[in-house]
Amino acid sequence: MWLAVVVIVLTGYLLGNLNGSVMISMMQKDDVRNHGSGNGGLTNFVRNFGYGKALGVIAVDLGKAVLACLVGRLILENAGYGVEGAMLGGVAVSLGHDFPVLFGFRGGKGILSGLGIAAAVDYRCALLIIAVFVLTVALTRYVSLGSILAAASLGIFFGVMYLDHPWVMAGGIFMAVLAIFMHRGNIKRLLSGTERKQSFSRKEKKA
Repeated sequence: MWLAVVVIVLTGYLLGNLNGSVMISMMQKDDVRNHGSGNGGLTNFVRNFGYGKALGVIAVDLGKAVLACLVGRLILENAGYGVEGAMLGGVAVSLGHDFPVLFGFRGGKGILSGLGIAAAVDYRCALLIIAVFVLTVALTRYVSLGSILAAASLGIFFGVMYLDHPWVMAGGIFMAVLAIFMHRGNIKRLLSGTERKQSFSRKEKKA
């Protein structure tokens, strides 16, 4: 069992190192982390490289998260711990995304990969995350606030819905806390009124 856990953790962590924003920006002979907020996440990528190449970032970050969870589920399914295996893979891929050894431990904040994890573990949580994020951003235009509330909703969902699976519940809450912690700078700016709002039109962007 312990060998299986090690395999899941290592696989998930290494998959997490495949940061879509960093990799695709490097294909442009650049590094997204040298621009804007210095973060290797989707929002910073879009602000500096546009929406066109963002689909590649989304595909990589969602794909690696789903794959890590599927590997975990597959390995522990026969032992009766399929959902625990999926969550373990999710926690590992989150850590790899946020703190990638291949990129100097400077990664993203885990929201997009968190969505992939939620989709792989329990699609209802993914729907909740999307709804909270879209509604918050539509009302406030603060992507960071939408991300923080989406992360909180992930923790609440697994905390409430998986009381009979304590390891799954703990994994979901851990990922939520980690994602909110990674947004600590955004929280300070939100509280001080200096956080940047997202522009969705080119006209507004140029203004």
